Amino acid sequence: MTSPQDGAGPGPLCLVTGATGYIGGRLVPELLDAGYRVRCLARSPDRLRDHPWAGRTEVVRGDVTDSASVAAALDGVDVAYYLVHALGTGRDFEETDRRAARVFGGRAREAGVRRIVYLGGLTPAGVPERELSPHLRSRAEVGRILLDSGVPTTVLRAAVVIGSGSASFEMLRHLTERLPVMVTPTWVHTRIQPVAVRDVLRALVGSAAMPEEVSRAFDIGGPDVLTYRDMMARYAAVARLPRRTIVPVPVLTPGLSSHWVGLVTPVPASVARPLTESLRHEVVCREHDIARYVPDPPGHPLGFEEAVRLALKRVREADVTTRWSSASVPGAPSDPLPTDPDWAGGSLYTDRRERTVDASRESLWRVIEGIGGENGWYSFPLAWAARGLLDRLAGGVGLRRGRRDAARLRAGDSLDFWRVEEIEPNHLLRLRAEMRLPGLAWLEMYAETDDAGRTRYRQRALFHPHGLLGHLYWWAVSPFHAVVFGGMARNIARTAARNATGSGSPANPTHKGGIRAE
Repeated sequence: MTSPQDGAGPGPLCLVTGATGYIGGRLVPELLDAGYRVRCLARSPDRLRDHPWAGRTEVVRGDVTDSASVAAALDGVDVAYYLVHALGTGRDFEETDRRAARVFGGRAREAGVRRIVYLGGLTPAGVPERELSPHLRSRAEVGRILLDSGVPTTVLRAAVVIGSGSASFEMLRHLTERLPVMVTPTWVHTRIQPVAVRDVLRALVGSAAMPEEVSRAFDIGGPDVLTYRDMMARYAAVARLPRRTIVPVPVLTPGLSSHWVGLVTPVPASVARPLTESLRHEVVCREHDIARYVPDPPGHPLGFEEAVRLALKRVREADVTTRWSSASVPGAPSDPLPTDPDWAGGSLYTDRRERTVDASRESLWRVIEGIGGENGWYSFPLAWAARGLLDRLAGGVGLRRGRRDAARLRAGDSLDFWRVEEIEPNHLLRLRAEMRLPGLAWLEMYAETDDAGRTRYRQRALFHPHGLLGHLYWWAVSPFHAVVFGGMARNIARTAARNATGSGSPANPTHKGGIRAE
C-alpha cells in the first residue's frame, strides 16, 4: 500500500477501481482537482507509480473478485467507482463479472459506502436482453447487481466514447484514414449517439455528489445521433481527408468484422469484437435526466465534430494521457519477471547481448526509451512485421498499438506487443511480451557504465516455456536470434553513437536499423 504524499484534497474519499484503464486513469486527476481524496485499487500498483498524479493518491493492491482485498480497499470510503469488467478473460467472463459485482456491492454495503458509481453500456430500446451482445448483456447485468446491492448507485450508460486513445476513437480513426474505399458491414447504417470522453468524466465526477435518495441508471450521450457511416464521413471532414467511399455488404458477421477491424486498425480482434457486436442495434439515449444532478455547463455536451477535433489535437501533440491499451490485454500474461534462480517453473531460456557504445549513457538511454512505435525495433524489420502479422491472425495485439508518447515511457505503458513492466531512467527498460506465445517472455535493455568509464549496452531476452510446445517454440526461433537480437543490440549502439555526434536523431532512426516494422 502507498499513501498520498501531497496535494490530496480534504473532501470525501473516493475509491477508483480500474485506475490502470482508459477511463479510470483519466478520472483520478479529475477527482483530485475537484477536491476529493482518492484511493486506487489495482492488481499491479507499480503500473500507477509513474502517473503524474500518483503522489497525490493512495494505492492498494487487490482484485475485485477477492472479497478480502475489496473489503480492505473500501474501508472508510465515501464513493466507490466501479470501472472494471472481465470481458475477454474467457468464455465464462459473464460469470466472472457477475461474481465480482456481487462481491463489490456486498462489501460496499458492509463498509457503509455512501454511493457506488458505475460506467456501463447504453442498451438498445425494445431489444430483449437475450438478443444483446454478451458484452452489453454483461454490462447491463452488472448495473442491476450494483443497483440491488443496498448502496445508492449511479449507473451511467454510454455508447461510443470519443476521446484521444479510446478504442472506439482509434477504430474510427484508423478505418477512415487507412481506407479511402471501404467495403463495410451493414452496421455502418446503425444509429449511434456518441459522447465525448470529457462529458463522460464530468458525469462521473458529478455523480459523487448525488443525493442519497437517487439510485438509478442514466443515459449519457452527446447532442448528435449519427450512423457509423456518418461518423466516418464527418471524421474525414474534420481531419481534412478526401471524401471516403463506403460500400456496405451483408456478409460480414460480427466475428468477421472484428478480424477485419483487427487487421486494419491497432485495435485487436479480441477488443474489436465487443465494439462491433454492440453496433448491431441502435443505441440512442432515451433521456437526459443526468442534467438534473450534473448540470450541463455552457458548450456541453460536446458535439461529435468538436470531440473529434479535440481528440485529434491531443494525438498530433502527443498528449494522450491514457489509451485503450492502458488496461491489460485480455488473456495476456501478467506474471512478473522471475528473479529467483530456482524459480518454480523449470526452464528459463536466455539470450544475452552486450556492446560498448561510443556515446554517453544519456544518449544511449534516449535511444532505448524511444524504441518501438514509429522508431521500430532496430533489426530485421521483415521478421518483426511477420511476427506482428502472425500475432494478429492468432487474435493477438500485433505491432500496431505503437506508443502513448513518442519519447517517454512509464510503467504500465503498452508498446507495440510489449508492456513496460519496469523502467529505471538512464538504466533499465524491461518489457513483458503480450503477443500470443506458448510461455512468458521479457526483453530487458540496460544503459550502464563499466569499470573503465565506458558506456555499455546490455540486452537480455528471457523466455519461460509452457509445456513441450514452449520448448519447441524456443528452439525453433533460436536460429534467428543472432539476426533479430544481435542486430538490435548492434543498431541501438550505432544509433546512440551517431546521435551523439549530431548526425542522427533518436526520434527518427529509420536510416540505420530503426525501421518501423508494420
